[in-house]
Amino acid sequence: MTSTATDRIAVVGTGLAGLSAAERLRELGWRGEITMIGDEPHRPYNRTPLSKQLLTGDRQPPDLALTTHTELNASWRLGTRALGLDVHRRALLLPGGEQLPFDGLVIAPGVEARHLPGTPLHSERVWMLRTLADARHIDAALARARHVAVIGGGFIGCEVACTARTRALDVTLIDVSPTPLHRALGPALGAVIADLHRDHGVRLHLGVGVHGWHEDEHGVRVLLDDGETVRADAAVVGVGTMPRTDWLWQSGLDLTDGVLCAPTTHVIGADGYPIDGLVAAGDVARWPNLRFDDVPRRVEHWINAIEMGRHAADALLQGPETAVPFAPVPRFWSHQHGVRIQSVGMPGLGTDMNILHGDPTTRRTVAGYTRPGPDGTPVLVGAVALDSPRTLLAYRNLIGHPLATLPGRRRAA
Repeated sequence: MTSTATDRIAVVGTGLAGLSAAERLRELGWRGEITMIGDEPHRPYNRTPLSKQLLTGDRQPPDLALTTHTELNASWRLGTRALGLDVHRRALLLPGGEQLPFDGLVIAPGVEARHLPGTPLHSERVWMLRTLADARHIDAALARARHVAVIGGGFIGCEVACTARTRALDVTLIDVSPTPLHRALGPALGAVIADLHRDHGVRLHLGVGVHGWHEDEHGVRVLLDDGETVRADAAVVGVGTMPRTDWLWQSGLDLTDGVLCAPTTHVIGADGYPIDGLVAAGDVARWPNLRFDDVPRRVEHWINAIEMGRHAADALLQGPETAVPFAPVPRFWSHQHGVRIQSVGMPGLGTDMNILHGDPTTRRTVAGYTRPGPDGTPVLVGAVALDSPRTLLAYRNLIGHPLATLPGRRRAA
């Protein structure tokens, strides 16, 4: 172990990435002090079911608790929000003027829901979904509603729309993109998902933004840019997330779309070099995945949070000179109206899309996303499957490798 993180390690963030880092530290035999700091009052829980099973009643809040296979023996500071970081003095600023010294730090506070300008604040009819408390409020709102408006066609919005239809509610989905999941899947598969939602009774307003809101005792009216008005009893806004870096503004770190990290997950300091004893993990971290290129990016997926948290723990103990780069194959999944959507790699980096297997119109297909390599040969950067999990496995190990030819029809990504 070559790092200076020898006695006291603090973990800011008690979500999946932070918990995974703490567990990995104990697995490695590290016996020092671990302090877990999280602003929610709950022990770590799984956020994935918040937009699905929790709102359908298939799972209850106690079912979401995350467990570890290794005793953490940690100090828990729940309901405590980190307010600042002094990199040079190695101290966290906590409420009440408290300063918590550390030798090593894992930055893993995750993200928060992005606010759509003009959206009513502190409303009993308009909600955003990020925490367990948010899900409870939305559950209560849906129980009183007959018609719900969902603003945002990403994974959260689409999954909430599916859940609301399961609860026999009328649903209108609104998104500025021309298709749902446009950024994640591209236009071709996005159009397939649009038809899937239409076939299950979801009204779609696509390619149009929200111009304004009106709320009264009868419900909420969502005014669209094209002049139409959507009337609903409740609305759920899911227009993306923002990394939780406000507490780091005076730290001198690069906070452009998250905490900038080296390939090893070590945080980059003001001098442009990795800082020994400081790592970041999960949704808040922006790092270059050298499997693809040297451009720092954030990856907001459940599996990535686990893997990055564990890697960050390794890197913290090893130090920036010894630690190896974190270069995973990102993976995610979603279930919508009975169709299983799975992805490997980074499809958003692709410039072309090919159907590798099946037929999109049957909603059982695998699409490959490629971009030209240095010699012009297509390089597979991602693959997306609809109800084809076994076929998708064949392409996972090909991510990042050049392919001379690809079967299927070429389509613009």
